[in-house]
Amino acid sequence: MSAPSSPTSRPDTLAAPGAGRHKAALVLFSGGQDSTTCLAQALSQFERVETLGFDYGQRHDVEMRVRLDVRRALAERFPQWAPRLGEDHVLSLDVLRQIGGSSLTEDVAFAMQADGLPNTFVPGRNLLFLTLAGALAYRRGLSVIVTGVCETDYSGYPDCRDDTMKAQQLALNLGLDRRLRIDTPLMWLDKAQTWQLARELGGEALVELIRTETHTCYQGVRDVLHDWGYGCGRCPACELRAHGWAQWRARHAA
Repeated sequence: MSAPSSPTSRPDTLAAPGAGRHKAALVLFSGGQDSTTCLAQALSQFERVETLGFDYGQRHDVEMRVRLDVRRALAERFPQWAPRLGEDHVLSLDVLRQIGGSSLTEDVAFAMQADGLPNTFVPGRNLLFLTLAGALAYRRGLSVIVTGVCETDYSGYPDCRDDTMKAQQLALNLGLDRRLRIDTPLMWLDKAQTWQLARELGGEALVELIRTETHTCYQGVRDVLHDWGYGCGRCPACELRAHGWAQWRARHAA
């Protein structure tokens, strides 16, 4: 992990209403569409924004490289945000691969399980992510944790639900004795609305950055560029992203 850096000076862009006394945020950042949109929004709201990625033996480990490319692209193409973009951190969570049982960590076909959840579900993943994010935020002096979980247009993961996030925030506040806030900007947005949010935050330039630079595909495919971005076009993540893109383009054209 990088050594602590001094907070950057505040750029001209004012913090958005609601930022209040919270001036520094930690964004859970995978380099995908959702987390990149969340990062852009955080950069428009907070004076200092750091990012956190997790290496848990995911099959689509191309995201660990892509996320750094996305960070650089954001800083280069949106210079008003560059002074706010702070340290990046990566934590290893090999224990999730050891537990196994998920098509995200094992070479098995995507399928639905008997409990009604897709086998892309990694039990406890987001709970672990947020617990470690809370510990890192504590050490780094960051009072907001931003995550792109969503319960409107998602795969049914129970650890993405609004109730889970509220319970996790309470647990972190009690366990760390700090007033941390978990922000979930995409919780009630579908994928089409997430594309629209990106456009509102950074115009067509941000939409194009997300389309061509980010990675969502569970298969790690980066050699086929579709209208909606890179991916295999068949896994659940690609299907959600493609469907959202088509919906957004239809609404945007209307």
